[in-house]
Amino acid sequence: METGWQPLRKSQRPRMLLGRSPFARLALAHGLAVGGDTLVTMALAGSLFFSISPGAARGRVALYLALTMAPFVLLAPLIGPALDRSRGGRRTMLVAAAASRAAVCFSMAGHLHSLWLFPEAFAVLVLSKAHMVTKSALVPTTVTGEGQLVSANSRLALLSVVAGFLAALPGLALLKIEALGAPWVVRLAAVAFAATALAGFRLARPVSVSSRSEAAGEAELHTASVRTAATAMAVLRATVGFLTFFVAFAFRTSGAPSWWFGVVLGVSMASSFVAAAVAPALRRRVAEERILQGGLALVAVVGVVAGRMDAGLASISLLAAAVGLAAGGGKLAFDSIVQRDAPDAVRGRTFARFETRFQLVWVLGAAVPVVLTMPAGAGADLIALAAGLALAAYLAAIRAAASRSQTPVIAADAGPEPVARSRSRRRAR
Repeated sequence: METGWQPLRKSQRPRMLLGRSPFARLALAHGLAVGGDTLVTMALAGSLFFSISPGAARGRVALYLALTMAPFVLLAPLIGPALDRSRGGRRTMLVAAAASRAAVCFSMAGHLHSLWLFPEAFAVLVLSKAHMVTKSALVPTTVTGEGQLVSANSRLALLSVVAGFLAALPGLALLKIEALGAPWVVRLAAVAFAATALAGFRLARPVSVSSRSEAAGEAELHTASVRTAATAMAVLRATVGFLTFFVAFAFRTSGAPSWWFGVVLGVSMASSFVAAAVAPALRRRVAEERILQGGLALVAVVGVVAGRMDAGLASISLLAAAVGLAAGGGKLAFDSIVQRDAPDAVRGRTFARFETRFQLVWVLGAAVPVVLTMPAGAGADLIALAAGLALAAYLAAIRAAASRSQTPVIAADAGPEPVARSRSRRRAR
């Protein structure tokens, strides 16, 4: 038997990101978009947190969070169905979202210290979420089988972390130059979004679906596995929002140097990278539901430990690492559950619907430290309590669903097989 093709098989993984395959094209567009989002976040952090007093920052951030909630009532009823029904709608949405963000960022560069910043930041956030929904809906069209979903989601998550790090380097350099600063960071983000739009034109057009398939899909949309996983993921997303603004205000109030926030952000990104790297191997041993449960348990335990430590960079970084691992791994698990259990005909609106809910709970979590001032220990305890209660509720819901159907949703020694058997039985019924 010839073995001359073995080197080609070994090189398939790099080509998934650098080649001309459907996945490689989606990965390129997504990486550029994440780089632009990172630069916008850095510019906003500088203008909202570190250039003004903590008291003034609370008012500005509260207004920003209020603005971010409003547009997401449009994401599920309008954007989701458009993605599913229109031929080429997903590619069109990705291109349009990127081009619109480029235009808004060029305008935002001159408004970082005026009230115009808030509607412009509002628009960028909406378009960013539209991109994420579109990306999630496109992933199954770029792989050849259901077994590759976790791996594809993992590679995109890894790419997001790498793209964020790479974009942060020139962003930090621009922020260090007093004559340039945040306005030029936003302008660089606009360039990244323009490149995203160009890369989006290379994506393949997905086929449209029939109305009969849509109707059948809507009937199956909210399975027990998706509902319970969504609740667990919502708690993790709320925790991320809470921790982000809790750390920012805690450091500002205590007079900590601004680089502390950078360290915590780096730790969170690194832990998300680790979660994405180990997710495929972990999925081969346990089901997606176990990954979500493990993430909640990790946050609960580390939250208790961090709450007992001295309030400082070490305890906050430890908590950020745990939340990053749990949220990163949990998002991959949740996406795979939806891609596994939600019908293809309503995939776009499914992701739009849940992303809307997750954004709302992220805002609610972020609003807590904006409205209330609390010590670091109390914040860590609150995170631990929320994760512990969510874990208990998730386990109880799974047991209740298994008891009603008399088919274990996930067994004690669960791996991929119990879930697969459960799905086949549902289809048989």
